[in-house]
Amino acid sequence: MTKADLIDEVSRLAELTRKDSEVIVETIFDSVVHSLRAGDKIEIRGFGSFRTRQRKPRVGRNPKTGDRVEVPAKKIPFFKPSKELKDMVNESHESAAAAVPPPSPSV
Repeated sequence: MTKADLIDEVSRLAELTRKDSEVIVETIFDSVVHSLRAGDKIEIRGFGSFRTRQRKPRVGRNPKTGDRVEVPAKKIPFFKPSKELKDMVNESHESAAAAVPPPSPSV
């Protein structure tokens, strides 16, 4: 699903114009980015949490030339799904797998 697909889905489900739905989706994404930049943790109950993790500086290699490259320390965004989200994803996968009959043995 792309951002455009998400905007269309919000527009359809909330019965809003596409423009209003785009503002809502953009506002949510901007708020998440702003909070992560500030070092805050975002927790959405039943969905998961976003936070940043600090990576240490390290020495990498340029894959083309093999030269050593200093990679500076940086913060990376990290998402941890909630138990409820994991269960919902696995539930739909298990029910879909249960709907498919097992292959019959060949004679």
